[in-house]
Amino acid sequence: MQRLFTNIGWLLGGRGINAVLSLVYLALATRTLGLEMFGHFAAIVASGLVVTGIANFQTWQFIVRWGANGTNGDGTAASEATGFAIALDLLSVAMGLVLAALLVWSAPLWLPLPEELLPLTFGYCVISLLSIRTTPLGLLRLRFKYATATAAEAVQPIVRTTGAVIAWLYMPTVTGFILAYAASELIVAAALWFAAARNERIDLSALSLTRIPARHKDAWRFVWSTNMSGSLTIAGKQITLLLVGAFGGAALLGGFRVASQLGQALVALAQAISKAILPELVHAKQDALVIARRMANVALIGGVLAVLVAVVFGRLGLDLIAGAEFRGRGFYWALVILSIAGAVELVGASLESLLVSAGRAGTAFVVRAAPTLLAFGLLDLAIGWNGALGAAFTVLGASALAVIGFYVAILNLHEIRIVVEPDEEGAETRPEPPRTT
Repeated sequence: MQRLFTNIGWLLGGRGINAVLSLVYLALATRTLGLEMFGHFAAIVASGLVVTGIANFQTWQFIVRWGANGTNGDGTAASEATGFAIALDLLSVAMGLVLAALLVWSAPLWLPLPEELLPLTFGYCVISLLSIRTTPLGLLRLRFKYATATAAEAVQPIVRTTGAVIAWLYMPTVTGFILAYAASELIVAAALWFAAARNERIDLSALSLTRIPARHKDAWRFVWSTNMSGSLTIAGKQITLLLVGAFGGAALLGGFRVASQLGQALVALAQAISKAILPELVHAKQDALVIARRMANVALIGGVLAVLVAVVFGRLGLDLIAGAEFRGRGFYWALVILSIAGAVELVGASLESLLVSAGRAGTAFVVRAAPTLLAFGLLDLAIGWNGALGAAFTVLGASALAVIGFYVAILNLHEIRIVVEPDEEGAETRPEPPRTT
């Protein structure tokens, strides 16, 4: 547990740096571009995240899973897992280019983007694909190099903030701020690959899509399950943003993007806990449920505190960061509702990681898919009912249903269920042996 909290500390330290600097470039972008142009900017960034979120495989999970528990006997488990991950990254780029082309081609039919910004949108999607970095992150997490990963990832907010200042001074347009974002994506990817290569030899001769599946019969099922689950987690929220723009226009999209970034900062915290806890669950299978339960309790306390901060300081934050143009239209209450959704995701992060570590990535995907698709279907009606606030409620509903589903699924995992048996010293938690059929 001490190592787990140390790793989470490093991850949250990086998130803290990112959070502080993100307020700077968010303020520069919103105040420079205004509500509608910031909506255009948000649509382009969300498009890049949608493309990479759908196409990108969660290769860091594969490296942790098969690199840590490899049974090769010759010390090549990590090398083979890395070769498989890099091959999947190349497949992601190819798939992503097709998705980007389709998105930009169809954008005039549904996205609130001027035609002159469509080439910029496609270019940003390409940069996002070339900046995929889950594989080097997986290599660093496999060796528990969280401090190194945090230092490398800190490059992104620094470059992004510097670029935003330059754009504010010399190119105060959507293009200028998108260029700043694109530069930060490329530089942080390069920094992570450099850090990973210094800690782990990357053998390109091990690049293969067949070696790992030959050793692990469930490999492709796990790959596609985690890909789809990750796509829903990452791309799902960005698709929600794009649909807000499609149903409500660029101005609503811009305001909802600000409320989302401020109110759902907890989602980044949830992702940090998930990324720190999964390697521990893989390495310590017998204690997996105990670790997940403790982290869920810690997350619950942190989530409640963060929601209280959003309620008390959310309106002031909107005024300071975004300015008077972003007041009204329910953005403050949308921020509060989205912070509650973030708190729910924070509690669910360890539960989802527990399912994945137990080999139930497919279950995790189904549990998240159903409420996400339901939210997409209700979004137009929700926006028509109460604008940004209605959209925020659909996000909250999807998060709550998903976490409830994770909990129910875990109760049915007999092989990791625990029972409490009293002993001489009091109640003791012990793993229940797997049931026979």
